[in-house]
Amino acid sequence: MIASHRILYLLLLSLNPLCFGQTNPQVSPELSLTISAAQTWTDTGIDLIIGDTIKITADPKSGSPDACSSTGMTPAPATSEKLQDPNAPAGALIARISEGGTPMTVGNGVELHAAAPGHLFLGVNQAQKSDCSFVVKVQITHFQDAAPQPAQKANVKDQLSSAAKVWLQGQFGKSSSANNSNAVASNASTATAAATSSGLKLPTVVLDADLRKSIDGLPRRVHDHLGNPGDMVNFVVVGSEDRVKAALDAAEWHLADVDSKKAGLNAIMNTYQKKDYLEMPMSHLYLFDRMQDFGYEQAQAYSVVASRHHFRMWKAPFTWNGETVYVGAGTHDIGFEKDVRSGHLTHKIDPEVDGERENIAQSLDKSGKVKSMTYYLPPEPVQDARNASGGGYHSDGRLLVVFLQ
Repeated sequence: MIASHRILYLLLLSLNPLCFGQTNPQVSPELSLTISAAQTWTDTGIDLIIGDTIKITADPKSGSPDACSSTGMTPAPATSEKLQDPNAPAGALIARISEGGTPMTVGNGVELHAAAPGHLFLGVNQAQKSDCSFVVKVQITHFQDAAPQPAQKANVKDQLSSAAKVWLQGQFGKSSSANNSNAVASNASTATAAATSSGLKLPTVVLDADLRKSIDGLPRRVHDHLGNPGDMVNFVVVGSEDRVKAALDAAEWHLADVDSKKAGLNAIMNTYQKKDYLEMPMSHLYLFDRMQDFGYEQAQAYSVVASRHHFRMWKAPFTWNGETVYVGAGTHDIGFEKDVRSGHLTHKIDPEVDGERENIAQSLDKSGKVKSMTYYLPPEPVQDARNASGGGYHSDGRLLVVFLQ
């Protein structure tokens, strides 16, 4: 379920500030970080540009030893080893604004200035690890003139125009050629014919009997928190979690934000740092009696709120040849429609749901991380159904089966 005001809010956040010709200065939301002395340096994830002012304040975290202080431990630990910053007390909070930059003392608070593009690291001035931790507040003020150059204006205009087309197509229908491609396979022979006409030519592979049996036993559809059946299960990936994530990263899929509040902050920070926000959260759906383990999406900048390729993945309760198996359900959001259960606005999916399965296959094929892929038609396939919010879709019923290198 998506409230209309939240859609507008996230859409505005995802717009690059170049669209509005931002004024100076621009102050970011205050970030709260925990910096532990269990490691010397911590990457804050904050990128800096020329002219940024970084305001940092710090206090010992509750539960830290009494000797811990962001200005330095008292009494100072005796050490003959070299400290990160020889000019700062041992145990003091320090910072640097590039990977190999010169450490600077933070103490209880400091204001730093970025003379060049960089990245903020925070650490503890120590020769040995300790049990100290600090709660650190960081706020960035951006003073750089943000007036867009002509080329930047043109790029933003083009992206906004393209995003508007995506929205209109989703709300009022696709081209006639897309509408005409509505044939639905109803049996195995039709599915085989569809395999030869799809954009990606996949070889027919006879799956191992144990894997077939496990796939045949999978639920055909996922469901919402009330148990209403929804999107169909339409792909399976065989490979470890690390290999799955590496393959999806190489295929340019973005891991979706999980928390809506965090998503709002990330959207603000991406806007501030002139990055596209492409990790909009997705609702929780369920398979194997639990919500998705991962959600991934691909979207065009500025249209992510209305239109995106996306899927959810669950770790299967079985393995194959010692390999982890992931089960996924992918759809393509193309606009908004009314949720038949609540009457609220929700995402509208492309009823030609096999197109998203094909998109997943093509993107993984280009990743260079796949050993082989094939299509498999299970018994009692899903061919015509409605998702949990009432949107209809149809399919030839096949699952994409992916084996990673």
